[in-house]
Amino acid sequence: MLPGCGKFYHGECAASHAPTVPLNRAFRCPLHACLSCFITNPTNPSVSKGQLTRCIRCPVAYHANDNCIPAGSVTLTDSNIVCPNHFTPRKGCRNHEHVNVSWCFVCSEGGSLLCCESCPAAFHRECLNIDMPEGSWYCNDCRAGKKLHYKEVVWVKVGRYRWWPAEVSNPNDIPENILRMRHDVGEFPVLFFGSNDYLWTYQARVFPYMEGDANSKEKMGKGVDSTYKKALEEAAVRFKELQAEKELRQLQEDRLNDKKPPPYKHIKVNKPIGKVLIISADHSEIPRCNCKAADENPCGMDSECINRMLLYECHPQVCPAGERCQNQCFTKRQYCQVEIFRTLSRGWGLRCVHDIKKGGFVNEYVGEVIDEEECRTRIKHAQENNIGNFYMLTLDKDRIIDAGPKGNEARFMNHSCQPNCETQKWTVNGDTRVGLFALTDIPAGTELTFNYNLECLGNGKTVCKCGASNCSGFLGVRPKNNPSSDDKGRKLKKKSQMKRKSQQEVIKEREDECFSCGDGGQVVSCKRPGCPKVYHADCLNLTKRPAGRWECPWHQCDLCGQEAASFCEMCPSSYCVEHRDGMLFISKLDGRLSCSEHDPCGPEPLEPGEIREYPPWYTKRFVSPSVMSLKKRTQIDKDVFEKIIQTLNRTNRSLLWTSECS
Repeated sequence: MLPGCGKFYHGECAASHAPTVPLNRAFRCPLHACLSCFITNPTNPSVSKGQLTRCIRCPVAYHANDNCIPAGSVTLTDSNIVCPNHFTPRKGCRNHEHVNVSWCFVCSEGGSLLCCESCPAAFHRECLNIDMPEGSWYCNDCRAGKKLHYKEVVWVKVGRYRWWPAEVSNPNDIPENILRMRHDVGEFPVLFFGSNDYLWTYQARVFPYMEGDANSKEKMGKGVDSTYKKALEEAAVRFKELQAEKELRQLQEDRLNDKKPPPYKHIKVNKPIGKVLIISADHSEIPRCNCKAADENPCGMDSECINRMLLYECHPQVCPAGERCQNQCFTKRQYCQVEIFRTLSRGWGLRCVHDIKKGGFVNEYVGEVIDEEECRTRIKHAQENNIGNFYMLTLDKDRIIDAGPKGNEARFMNHSCQPNCETQKWTVNGDTRVGLFALTDIPAGTELTFNYNLECLGNGKTVCKCGASNCSGFLGVRPKNNPSSDDKGRKLKKKSQMKRKSQQEVIKEREDECFSCGDGGQVVSCKRPGCPKVYHADCLNLTKRPAGRWECPWHQCDLCGQEAASFCEMCPSSYCVEHRDGMLFISKLDGRLSCSEHDPCGPEPLEPGEIREYPPWYTKRFVSPSVMSLKKRTQIDKDVFEKIIQTLNRTNRSLLWTSECS
C-alpha cells in the first residue's frame, strides 16, 4: 500500500507477520514497522516512525540503533542487514548444537517437558494448558519473533559447564582478537561474568536473565565455587544497572509518545456479559442494622454497625439511620479523589490527591462481569496477540471482573508486595462487589497499590517491580516476611546456641542424577520434605509425570508398602522395621548400607552390626552426610563428631563404638 515499497506477498504470508496492518482493503507490510518496538508495545506510534533498517532476506525491519537491532545481525549498509533468522549451524561444531533447559520455565520443576526448537525454553504441557502439539513447536516469544539485544544479561550454556551468566556484547566494543574469531550470521559475542572470557554463541544456547535468578541455584547447578559466586554477584549488579537505563529510556519515550493512558471505556457500575447475571435482592431480604439517626456517626467506621462488621452495605430504604447512614459508599460512589500518572518502571499508576485515613474507602473495582469460559477465551486471545496487561479479578466462583475494555480509575492500581490498599468483597443490595480500602494512613501524592495474588500463566513468571523491602521477585509468589524485633532477638539467641557449621558444607536440595540408574536428563523429584532424590519416569515405570505431593518409592517398604525404616543408600530399595532384618548389609568399602542386589563389597559382605578391622594407622572420618572414607589417622574434633551423631540419627543407624574412637 505504501508508495515506493514494491513488495508483493501471498495473503497467508503477509498475515503470518504480526506487524502487518490492514489499510483500506490493502495492507502495510512488516517492512515498515520495527519488530522489536512492536513486540514491546504494538500500540506505540513510534513503531513505524524513524529510520528503519531492513533484512535483505526476509520481511523484517528494525530501528537503526543498538536498542532495536537484534544481536547476531550483520550490518551491510545503514539501511540493510542480515537478521539472525538466517543462522545455519555448522556440522560438527559442538557450540552450534541446540540445547534446552531441564526444568519448566513456569513451575521450575523437571519431568516430561515440551521443548522450544528455537531457544532453550521448556515447559510442562500442563503448565501451558495446551494439547501435545504435532511436529515442531515454538514458544510464544519465538513465534512472535522476539530476539536478544546487545547489553542484555543472559544465561549461556558452554559444553558440559553449568548455565553461566554473561552479557551480550556489541561486536564494535570487543577486542580485535575476539572479533577475528570465526563466527557466522546469527552469532554474537558474550562476556562471561566472573571470568571475563568471551565466546561467540547464538540464540539456541542462551536465554534471558531475570530478576532474582541469582538466588535460583537449583536451576543453575549445585555447589557454588568462588568464581561462580562472583559471577552471580556481578550479573545481579549489572542487571540492575541495565534495567535502570532501560526504564529511564522507556519513560522518556513514553512521555514523548503516550501523553494519555491507553484508551478504555469508562463505566460506573459492573456490566454483565453473556449469561452472567447481576443479583438484586428484595428489600425484605436486606439485613437491618441497629444504628440510629441520633447517633454521632451512624454506621460509620468507628461505630458498632453490625452490617459494616459483616461487610454488608446498608440500604437507604432499610437502614434506621436514614439519610445520615455512613455505610453506603458503594451506592453513593463516595470515592477518594485520585489521578492517573506515569510511573518510572511500571507503566501507568494511580495516586491519591488528598490524605486517606486507615480503613477508608478508596474506590470500587468495576468492569465487565464474565464467566470462566469467557475468561479463558480472553486470556488465550491475549497470549496469542502478545498482550501482557490483564485487569481480571475474581468476584466469586462463577464470575470474574475484567476491567480491561471497560472500567474505572481502579484498573490503573499497580501491584505491591507491601501494599497500602486491599480488596474487600462486600454485599451490596444482595450482590457481591469489590471495594479497595486503605490499609494504613496514606498521605497525599502516594501511589495506591494492592496485592494482585496473581496466578501466573504463559511463558513464565512475571517479574515484580514494586521495590518493597519484602518483595518476592515475582507476581504470584508469597512476599517475604519482615520479622519483628522480638523475632529477630529470638533468632539471634537461637543462632548463638547453635554450633558453627563449616563454610565448605553445601546442602543439596535436589540431586542431579536419577537415584535408580545414575544418569541425568529429564527427571521427576520427590515432594517429601527433606528428600533430595530424583528419578527418570521410565526407571519407575511411570507412564506420565506424577501430580500433587508425590513421594518416591524410597519411603515405602519394598515388601509390604508400609513406612520404611531402613534404606539402601545406592538404590530406591527400602524396608520397614518388620522386614529389614537380613535385607541390608554394611559396605566394607565406605560403611554405607546397601542391599544384596548391587552390594559393592564383593563376595564377603559384612553382616549387620559387624565392625571392620582397620590397620592402626587408619581411622574412619565422615566427609559428607552419607559418605565415609579411609584417611590417614586424624584427630576428630567436636563439630565433626556431632555431625556423625546427626547423620546416624537421620538414617536410623546405631552408633558403633570402637577402641579408636577418642
